[in-house]
Amino acid sequence: MFLDSLPFVTVLRNSVVDTGLRRSFSSSYPKKTKQKHEATLSFPRSGTVRKSLCVCLSPSAIPPVMTGGKKQPFDANEAPLLVKELKESFRTGRTRSYEWRVSQLKGIEKMVEEREKDISEALYKDLSKPEFEAFVSEIAAVKSSCEEALKELKQWMKPEKAKTSMTAYPSSAEIVSEPLGAVLVISTWNYPFLLSIDPVIGAIAAGNAVVLKPSEIAPATSSLLSELFEEYLDSSAVRVVEGAVPETAALLEQKWEKIFYTGSPRVGRIVMTAAAKHLTPVVLELGGKCPVVVDSDVDLQVTVRRIIAGKWQLNNGQACISVDYIITTKDFAPKLIDALRNGIEEFFGADPMESKYISRIVSSNHFSRLERLLDEYKVFNKIVVGGQRNQKKLTIAPTIFLDVPEDSQLMQEEIFGPLLPIITVENVKDSIDLINSKPEPLVAYLFTNNQKLRNDFVQNVSCGGMVINDTVLHVTVSSLPFGGVGESGMGSYHGKFSFDAFSHKKAVLYRSFSGDSPVRYPPYTPENKKLMRAVMNGGILDIILALMGWSRD
Repeated sequence: MFLDSLPFVTVLRNSVVDTGLRRSFSSSYPKKTKQKHEATLSFPRSGTVRKSLCVCLSPSAIPPVMTGGKKQPFDANEAPLLVKELKESFRTGRTRSYEWRVSQLKGIEKMVEEREKDISEALYKDLSKPEFEAFVSEIAAVKSSCEEALKELKQWMKPEKAKTSMTAYPSSAEIVSEPLGAVLVISTWNYPFLLSIDPVIGAIAAGNAVVLKPSEIAPATSSLLSELFEEYLDSSAVRVVEGAVPETAALLEQKWEKIFYTGSPRVGRIVMTAAAKHLTPVVLELGGKCPVVVDSDVDLQVTVRRIIAGKWQLNNGQACISVDYIITTKDFAPKLIDALRNGIEEFFGADPMESKYISRIVSSNHFSRLERLLDEYKVFNKIVVGGQRNQKKLTIAPTIFLDVPEDSQLMQEEIFGPLLPIITVENVKDSIDLINSKPEPLVAYLFTNNQKLRNDFVQNVSCGGMVINDTVLHVTVSSLPFGGVGESGMGSYHGKFSFDAFSHKKAVLYRSFSGDSPVRYPPYTPENKKLMRAVMNGGILDIILALMGWSRD
């Protein structure tokens, strides 16, 4: 995901490690947006590695001080006390009980039911997200996650039986899922309700105390989440912390049992560096350039509708699983472009800039970044559909490019917006090598009726997930893990995978006092060695022979 829960980061003055982060951050946002407001994420020094990073904030990113009886903003200096309180609450054992977990999940369920209108309005304020899209992609998705957790929780909590070996005979074994403790969830702005609540559901189901840090780039949703959590959930174990860099930095400096972060690979490195200080495990849900390969044997009308749904209907392309670029053959490209042009008009009207069925760009910073991609000298003359923009309204029309250079910024960074380049190849099979020449995407899509191409694609393309003949729907299938690989992330969640992400799988072996054999103890006689070798090899006949003083050697 190109943009993240720290999207105001514009300059990295002191790199966390020598990984080119300074260059990456400074190129992510227009220089004209830099301000003098600074905050520092500080880490202990180790050797020659510099462990401080400075970021510049726009004034709008700094949370205002509230007075007059309203809730005061979180004081970053209170972060250690917050973590201490949550850990003390966890140590009482209350979050471990099935009853507490169910009560909190029912609280979320009730919250969504009773405050659906408020949630929808907040999403519209932040992103101009159409009500239908807000319901389907965020509100209904949270309901579904909560319902499944309530239905399956008792089964998830049951210990899993495990086989034992001959060396431990007689014995039994099981795997016990236990909560980790106090965990931190840092969410992002593009699906600010879903991507905040969904991992929290997993953390609560697993029995943890949780702190959620929503994105300040979606301020209406962030503020609403803070209000809702106080009203519907147990504040002794589930909290929301609002804020920007100082607050996030203060939270990252604390010792958590797990950190779950949704955002960009660039900030993912910062989160991972902070976590390394305490050897804290992380789940990083990142992003990448998600490709769509379109063969010439497809049902073109269905294909186009599904591509549009996975691009412009998906928060106007501002999604980590959004279609980032298309690969098709040179011969088929003109037909595909015509069909996409007609599909866009069918869905969003003759002037999509005025459509009420498409989200706006989240902020002026992100609009400027997309405008920079549009105007790059290598690609501005490659536009075949769209290209219109309105900075005042933060709108950019669905825009399609044909055959942009591989070294253009449009093909080098995740687009995270309504721009869609089409790359052509001589043979559709060449698309596999093209995808594999880039970092692993979060998702790869393929449209084809060719069974061999489908099999080759599944076997040879490395990515977080894959959908054949559709886009994005894999996230609705809770039996599938959702997560990345390589640059697109680590770890996964959704359904039982969310429960597992916030659980420790504890191995437990049970034995009685009977069946204690002297063969494992000194003195190590030749007979004992022979019997132990037979036991380790696991062969019943060998054990019988060894007990009789014989062997097959």
